[in-house]
Amino acid sequence: MAITKILARKGRLDAGIHYILNGDKTDDRILTAYLNCDPGMECRQMLDTKRELGKEDGVQYYHIIQSFQPGEVTPEVALQIAKEFAQEHLADYEAVIGVHVDKEHIHAHTVFNSVNSITGEKYHSNAQSYYQQIRSTSDRLCREHGLSVIMAGEPAKAVSYVEWLRQSKGQPTFRSMLEADLRAAIQDANDLGHFFLLMEHMGYEIHHGDRLGFRLRGQERFQYPGRRNTLFTEDGIRAAIQGNLAEIEAGSRPAVLSRPKYRPYLAHPKYTGFLALYVHYLYLLGKIGQRQYPPRMTPHLRREVMRFEQYRTQFDFLRENEIVTQADMDAFQTRTEESLAKLIKQRTILNVRKKKRQKLYTALADVEALAPSKALYEEGLTGMETEFERYMEAVALLESSGVPRNRLTEEKAEIYEQLAELNREIRTERQKLKLCHKIQNQVPVMEQDIQRTEEHQKEVREHEHRRR
Repeated sequence: MAITKILARKGRLDAGIHYILNGDKTDDRILTAYLNCDPGMECRQMLDTKRELGKEDGVQYYHIIQSFQPGEVTPEVALQIAKEFAQEHLADYEAVIGVHVDKEHIHAHTVFNSVNSITGEKYHSNAQSYYQQIRSTSDRLCREHGLSVIMAGEPAKAVSYVEWLRQSKGQPTFRSMLEADLRAAIQDANDLGHFFLLMEHMGYEIHHGDRLGFRLRGQERFQYPGRRNTLFTEDGIRAAIQGNLAEIEAGSRPAVLSRPKYRPYLAHPKYTGFLALYVHYLYLLGKIGQRQYPPRMTPHLRREVMRFEQYRTQFDFLRENEIVTQADMDAFQTRTEESLAKLIKQRTILNVRKKKRQKLYTALADVEALAPSKALYEEGLTGMETEFERYMEAVALLESSGVPRNRLTEEKAEIYEQLAELNREIRTERQKLKLCHKIQNQVPVMEQDIQRTEEHQKEVREHEHRRR
């Protein structure tokens, strides 16, 4: 599955090109490709095109990002998909491609000139061009390479910047907290009414309408999780309570039941005459009143809620790993450090193997990237002499090594897959160590807070006793 985005940029063109061609992200620029421009001259050629056509203002370039699911695609396949996409959708544009492998998920970046080098027209990005051209082309190429695609009607994956930032740091968000509480209530509920009661006991207010809304007491706005996941609609919750939550999330059971629309509450009736007189009198006596909205959640309260969630995460970590005493903590930390050192050693060995084959990997990438230029040279097109020479040098290097190309390709893919798996395990172990350090730093603070609170409660009790 490739999640494709396009961004319009008015900043410096060289900065965008430098970012996607970063050797630390593209394995020393092996995972790069060029369209209608020469390596090392791409920025100058794009600027010359703008200057010659008199279109130097406005959007300088467009940035397309294709993000793939972790473990679904190799860097070589991602590069091939990005190249085919550029050749089909950006045939008359100058473009640079780079596949980044520094994250858990592989993602391909394509930066192309905002001005068409043939027609001189500027590229126009809108909803129609995205869905009918970019998205459709990317999905078709993914299907051709045996990858999954986002089906029409699936919930959007977009999140706010603040939520994305907290997710990338492994910190809890209000959305994740709400979904965790919803799943817990679904598993414990006997029916829909019991589910609502459990959510109210957790501190949530519920909005019954076209969509179910939830908010903690003190929050300003309701959240509607059913917009992203049909499991959290009223029909989805009812189906999950009646069936199996795990089967619904796996897709073996429908999340929405076919039934008439259910409205639990009716509108308040309009009273007239004597009834209206009594209602007004009761309102003046304070027996009935207008709805009282909760106060807006302050930044301090928001921080406290997030801190509570962090404490709960730390508690779950201690319970799952059976850490009770300081000795248990020291033993767990020692085991984690040993495991981390072993993983780093394995990664170093793989990096040494990769470095020994680096020239061959570079030659393999050159052969693949320069194959179109070689074909044009053989057809008699001038200006392809340099590319043809590079292609022949790469072929000669591969033949002199004595290693078949298919074997070299498989070996490279295997090394990259092993490195990706080791990097994931290293990140996990480092997160464990980081959590251990946070807990050890937090324990003295918690003990002081508990002592201070107990002393304050004792003073209050003594003061109340003296008053009596």
